[in-house]
Amino acid sequence: MDNPLVSIIVPIYNSALDLVTCLESIKRQKYQNLEILLVNDGSSDSSLEICRMYARLDKRVVIIDKENSGVSGTRNMAIERARGKYLQFVDSDDFLDSHATQLMVETIEESQSDLLICHYCSVVKGERTKVYGFLPPDTVMDKDQFARYLMEEPASFYYGVMWNKLYRRDIIMEHGIRCNEEISWSEDMLFNLEYIRYAERFCTLRTPVYYYTRKKNSLSSKVTPACVVKTKAELFKYYKQLYIDLGLYETYKLQIYSYLVAAAKDMG
Repeated sequence: MDNPLVSIIVPIYNSALDLVTCLESIKRQKYQNLEILLVNDGSSDSSLEICRMYARLDKRVVIIDKENSGVSGTRNMAIERARGKYLQFVDSDDFLDSHATQLMVETIEESQSDLLICHYCSVVKGERTKVYGFLPPDTVMDKDQFARYLMEEPASFYYGVMWNKLYRRDIIMEHGIRCNEEISWSEDMLFNLEYIRYAERFCTLRTPVYYYTRKKNSLSSKVTPACVVKTKAELFKYYKQLYIDLGLYETYKLQIYSYLVAAAKDMG
């Protein structure tokens, strides 16, 4: 069986200092059937020039150069252009294990799942600090089982972000799932909650193939408490509806509402 095409999407904004490490890790993937969508979101540094250099070196690279609109609009533009069976997202200041895409594709194909979620590493000053992951490793589950685990750590990066997952593009396109461009915090979680509504089978990968680089001056570190409260209240509507649809809301109501006060569990 032919290896399915995977679209790796990298939103880029003034990432020149870290971009080469990121793109080298993608270029060196053991899995070769890729298209690499580099979306420059109006960078004012040398990010676009670096992208162009990689496009000259690797015919799989596609550059999308656009005016600045934020990460959600940037990802959405790439989703529209993507052609792969699967979508994989990588942040421009992070990097991948060389076997990342291969292991993710093999796992999701063998289990015939709709969403793969993998363990990941937190990296500080270039050194791996800790492996994160809450679901039982190397497991396949249905939506009911997945949702029960989700309510135990609802605010974690593990569930909330897009970069440690592999998505089926046909589900995204069929249901018009996109990143919400109206919010600037936890937009990944909203995307995932929408996707989970339509996914039926979930699988996990124990191997930590994604390296998340912690940054002191990241956008999330600048979010105000008022913004957090407002956004969580908005996201909770989608989170609550998931459990209503599954018939779990009345049984787990108190645990579900704990999402509103749950602290983000990401980097220890």
